[in-house]
Amino acid sequence: MPRKMLVTSALPYANGSIHLGHLVEYIQTDIWVRFQKMRGNECWYVCADDTHGTPIMLRAEKEGIAPEALIERVHAEHTRDFSGFGVNFDNYYSTHSDETRQYCELFYQRLKAAGLIETRTIEQFYDPVKAMFLPDRFIKGECPKCGARDQYGDNCEACGAAYAPTELKNPYSAISGAKPELKHSGHYFFKLSDPRCESFLRQYTRHAEGRLQLEAANKMQEWLGKPGEHKLTDWDISRDAPYFGFEIPDAPGKYFYVWLDAPIGYMGSFKNLCAKKGLNFDDYFKPDSDAELYHFIGKDILYFHALFWPAELAHAGFRTPTSIFAHGFLTVDGAKMSKSRGTFITAESYLQQGLNPEWLRYYFAGKLTNTLEDLDLNLEDFVARVNADLVGKYVNIASRAAGFIGKRFDHKLTAPTADLPALLAIQTAAPRIADLYEGREFGKAMREIMALTDQANQYIDRVKPWELAKQADKEAELHLACSNSLNLFRLLTVLLKPVLPVVAEKAEAFLNIPPLAWADAATLLPAGHAIRAYNHLMTRIDPKQVAALVDANKESMAATAATSAKPAAQTAQPSAAKNTPESATINIDEFARVDLRIARIVEASHVEGADKLVRLLLDIGEEKPRQVFAGIKSAYDPAQLQGRLTVMVANLAPRKMKFGLSEGMVLAASDESEKTGGLYLLSPDSGASPGMRIK
Repeated sequence: MPRKMLVTSALPYANGSIHLGHLVEYIQTDIWVRFQKMRGNECWYVCADDTHGTPIMLRAEKEGIAPEALIERVHAEHTRDFSGFGVNFDNYYSTHSDETRQYCELFYQRLKAAGLIETRTIEQFYDPVKAMFLPDRFIKGECPKCGARDQYGDNCEACGAAYAPTELKNPYSAISGAKPELKHSGHYFFKLSDPRCESFLRQYTRHAEGRLQLEAANKMQEWLGKPGEHKLTDWDISRDAPYFGFEIPDAPGKYFYVWLDAPIGYMGSFKNLCAKKGLNFDDYFKPDSDAELYHFIGKDILYFHALFWPAELAHAGFRTPTSIFAHGFLTVDGAKMSKSRGTFITAESYLQQGLNPEWLRYYFAGKLTNTLEDLDLNLEDFVARVNADLVGKYVNIASRAAGFIGKRFDHKLTAPTADLPALLAIQTAAPRIADLYEGREFGKAMREIMALTDQANQYIDRVKPWELAKQADKEAELHLACSNSLNLFRLLTVLLKPVLPVVAEKAEAFLNIPPLAWADAATLLPAGHAIRAYNHLMTRIDPKQVAALVDANKESMAATAATSAKPAAQTAQPSAAKNTPESATINIDEFARVDLRIARIVEASHVEGADKLVRLLLDIGEEKPRQVFAGIKSAYDPAQLQGRLTVMVANLAPRKMKFGLSEGMVLAASDESEKTGGLYLLSPDSGASPGMRIK
């Protein structure tokens, strides 16, 4: 029986452009959905722009337009970019909709009736000039630990310390520059710490339940803690006016926090689709629904999707997701995307430079797994792999045979060799490759398909149709060889269609066949079937195209100006970086007090809840590694740090942070461009080993 499925991708924020890092997720989801539809399943794919929050409000104000005008413009840009890369949503909507508002209010009412909404008075910084409460990221000041200036309200980029905004010295509003005031305000909280939520989540997030990948399930258990630890904290779901979002019923001046209505936007988008298609919404969201619900997300938003969202759904009377599929981040040439290097590439720029989007779809597919592992776009490998696999192997099969069929046999095929080993190999592999698609093991699927493509080319090389064409008595053999080749090409097109929908559509037109379904891998084209004239299906990548793309995306780091406002009393003062050359001298004895050691990074990981920190385990030749929290996330992907040698201050007093104990400090060079990636870990020459002292 066909399965009933609803699939979503994370909602892109309506405050920026779609870039190649975003596209990893949408291409992954689109491939999976297209495969399901080829299998005959009823599969709906919905998404929406995430449109609420303070950043949207402030950007619209800066541009002198209404927030509604901003999100409408960005929606058109996002729609253009997704369409350009073949991401085929059944509905791409907006969270700023009547449907999403309806379900936000329904969730709130049901959770409140269940005793899971609580009001509390909190103390928060307030901007007297803008007349608004300030989120942590809109407050700046001097770090209470090291004194570095212009640090955010939650952690210090200079020393890595984490703190509350109220601990900042000389705080100021990053919006107006004014000195903020502490004010009290009533806020609404979802009681995630309630025993009912905790009990539900302990069961729901177990790996054995099959809803989460092993790495994700383990992370959930870490966040939940052991029974009795009560590590879950209640979630502040309200914000004060002015705020762009939905006002909370019966609470004038209070608005639902953007992360409350964002996942509910999945439901709003699907409700809108139901009205268009005549679908029954309850069939997919009632607690006993037999439909399947899947979310594709980045690993950085697991906390919201695997804890808050299922707990809300379950206690508001809705079904919970069948599975939540998380993926890793994208790096380019082994490093974080960078504007200065030209590797922070937007979807729009890629398309404007004339690069074929299916090149990128195939390359991403070849790298994607069903784990949280990060994916690297190596630009040289990108050119080589696409040219070798898609043009040199796959498309080449059709181009080598089509001309002979058209010129010599009136475009008509003869009966293929049903027991040809290369044909049987593809048909035998199809169910196995289907399992790989189902399990999101796209990389393995692409490798197996290319191995089958090699077999097809080996057959053509063996029968040599170009040689047969020179011999008058070999017409029948030529006809058979080319007919077999085009049948091989058709079967391979079935297997690649979820990844290459545009090429597949061109191939279907050339082969003169209806749209291919997965079941067509079991059939062959009969004798007498007429094909159409062949036109090139795909060109090779010229390396100059990629070089031009990189050049087009480069931005001068020297030209990057700071955009955050600063207090009037401080703007004329020199920065800490500019003071460095004038620092007081020290003698050799003072320098000798600093114990600098070579350290090997044995483990590096993201720190949940910290925007700038990376957790490092450092081997400096001691019995066990030391834990250090470093503010280097803006420049380094943790996955790229493991095994690297660096330099550590080993005798720095341990510092207790809210994330754990930091037992030292790694050294890095930086300048005023640090926020755009100008931060560099120190590395010793080869031959150095952990524990060596630097003198």
